[in-house]
Amino acid sequence: MFYFFISLFLLIGGYAVISRMAAKTFGADDNIATPVIRLADGVDFVEMPKWRIFFIQFLNIAGLGPIYGAISGALFGPIAFVWIVFGGLLIGGMHDYFSAMISLRDNGATFAQITGKYLGRPILIIMRIFTLILLILLATVFIKGPAHILSLRLSSYPLLSLPAFWISIIFGYVMIATLFPIDKVIGRITPVLGIAFILMPIALLVILITKNQAAYLPPFSIENFHFNPAIRIWPMLFITIACGAVSGFHATQSPLMARCIKKEGDARHIFYGAMIAESTVALIWAAAAMTFTGSIEGFSHIMAENGSNPAIIVMAISESWLGQLGVLLAILSVVIAPITSADTALRSARLTLAEACKLPQQHLKFRLILATPLFLITLIMLHVDFDKIWRYFAFFNQLLATMTLWTIACYFKQQYKTIAWWPVSAAIFMTSVVISYILYAPEGLHQTIHISVIIGFFAAFITTILFLFHPFHKNITC
Repeated sequence: MFYFFISLFLLIGGYAVISRMAAKTFGADDNIATPVIRLADGVDFVEMPKWRIFFIQFLNIAGLGPIYGAISGALFGPIAFVWIVFGGLLIGGMHDYFSAMISLRDNGATFAQITGKYLGRPILIIMRIFTLILLILLATVFIKGPAHILSLRLSSYPLLSLPAFWISIIFGYVMIATLFPIDKVIGRITPVLGIAFILMPIALLVILITKNQAAYLPPFSIENFHFNPAIRIWPMLFITIACGAVSGFHATQSPLMARCIKKEGDARHIFYGAMIAESTVALIWAAAAMTFTGSIEGFSHIMAENGSNPAIIVMAISESWLGQLGVLLAILSVVIAPITSADTALRSARLTLAEACKLPQQHLKFRLILATPLFLITLIMLHVDFDKIWRYFAFFNQLLATMTLWTIACYFKQQYKTIAWWPVSAAIFMTSVVISYILYAPEGLHQTIHISVIIGFFAAFITTILFLFHPFHKNITC
């Protein structure tokens, strides 16, 4: 059980040290005027207090990932803690912080725009298309998911039991949040919801400590505890737990808040801090999942019987540990988190289109021009069954993280004329993960594990060689 508390200590203590290293590596400078100082427009470039920006960023990136992903990842056993801690500290926090800082230095540009600047125009076009698809998909699923949860929990009331009723309400809110100035809707509502979201993991942590529930954790081992032996630790664990370790979706969200920061020095607490807060939430949920039945075997049995559905575990833990209050907090968690990710997902999509079309967003009519097709596409996709497509989302999410890490490496190579081995090492690692995964996974090419791993490592090696020996260019791509 001690490794759980050691993991918590490493996350908090590691953040204090490693986030400072990141700020020093990048060269954060409070004397440099941030985009909100130079480009304030009252819509997207709006100065907000640091604490408010932190909670918005935290809830934007959290979604259901640190809950559902952590529970699914807990099936692998204690090794999941290693990935959450070191993934969050060394890869995820750096990924989020550097992507935000690059956006700060580039007038609050979206990361699709930044990727194109440092990896080339063909990549820019691909990234814009890829990012738009990803954001619309995410918004769609995060509108449908909470609507179905609310309709099931309120099934005794005729009107409230209709998913369409809740979809209409949630979608209406998402439309407003996408169109209106960021400080008028998101800036006021999300911080309050963020505080509510944090209450659940805090309550679980209290139970783990005061009821000695953490004593039921299995002895630390790198053994794979998964009930399906075909689901191997490499590469499956590193795709299963994304939010809480490293997630490409975060790179689409960081520029939103980078446009609201007054000083570069605040970015460390906001972006690195929000990532570590998310890792802490994931760590607590993983520990709760492994222990709530008294053994990891009991937890695995429930997951196997229920199609590995994390929602079953969320409700079971909440009710058995916290009673009706726990059920209320659980509903708030699995409803609030995705909705606040859906609104900023479509907002990011609007800004991505605005950059591509070079259309200013100060006036509502221009925001409507770009947002209307996004709303229509999302409405159409709300009628589609996304179960199969959603299985690919985890892969595309980590593929985006990999591309973000290579972009960060190229930024340092071009701007500082140096090889920044921190992002390079993370990019190499994630390249081998995503290539191995898509080759091995059932929803991928379903190759043998040996072939998948060998090709994954070879792809990482070739990508590294291309990066290292690509010549420097001035005002061209890396």
